[in-house]
Amino acid sequence: MNRIPIQPGSLWTRIVDRSDAALRCGAILPIPTTAVFVEQQSVRFLVRIVANLERKARDRDVTGVSSPDFNPFLPYDERLYVGDITDSHVCLLNKFNVVEHHALIVTRAYESQLAPLTLADFQALWLGMREFPSLGFYNAGTVAGASQHHKHLQLVPLPLWPDGESVPIAPALQADRPDAVCLCPALPFDHSFVRFVSPLRDSPRDAAHRLLDAYQAMIAPWKDRTVPYNLLVTDEWMLLVPRAREHVIGMSINALGFAGALLVRNEGELRSVQAEGPMNILRRAGFERRSALA
Repeated sequence: MNRIPIQPGSLWTRIVDRSDAALRCGAILPIPTTAVFVEQQSVRFLVRIVANLERKARDRDVTGVSSPDFNPFLPYDERLYVGDITDSHVCLLNKFNVVEHHALIVTRAYESQLAPLTLADFQALWLGMREFPSLGFYNAGTVAGASQHHKHLQLVPLPLWPDGESVPIAPALQADRPDAVCLCPALPFDHSFVRFVSPLRDSPRDAAHRLLDAYQAMIAPWKDRTVPYNLLVTDEWMLLVPRAREHVIGMSINALGFAGALLVRNEGELRSVQAEGPMNILRRAGFERRSALA
């Protein structure tokens, strides 16, 4: 297949065009959902209810995706290929997308999903993020909700839902000092948070250095051991959450959960979320909150 470098300003058009083509040929299989909001601690959580999760499980079995040895990125399905973000990363469509125009930023050569993020990863992510209002995120390991072991970051357009906050968790993200790692008073689970002193408008390499520096400072408390975590990135802030378990009340929670967007399989799980409270569910998915930064 011919490699297609993504030219500045063209990524969103490429994602939309490739999504339309992939839908027509059945290469992507969107997961229909309905949505409700559940409010707790001044956060209006977006809870999507899956219409047909059984079809996704069936399709994953047929395509071999459920096999632990299967790598959908080596080789990738050419019908999902959007283009080359950099020499080291390609942009692909998410085959089983809940969010429309959900893109993946994938390393061309194999790297583990548990490997630390690098300057090249952040440069590729920022080249995608600067093209349209978006949320970047990373699920480091299966406990953090990763479904594939080949390193891939993810990109979804913002807002996550037309009605409400662009990122639902945003009202709980407060920082006393910009560009300093801190704990947000409203978050009941362990985490690291950085709000940038100014939104990222730098060149891709300069922005990547800012993101990498923040990431390394945020992950420092856990760098001596392999701890699964979720990372959320916008042009204004980063949030890193170490993970203790993948499932709470039967739900698999990934980084989008910590963005304030949960996915439930049925009305029964929705009632459990409403009864327990979304913030309490996130607390159980992570670790006990530190009283202060080390």
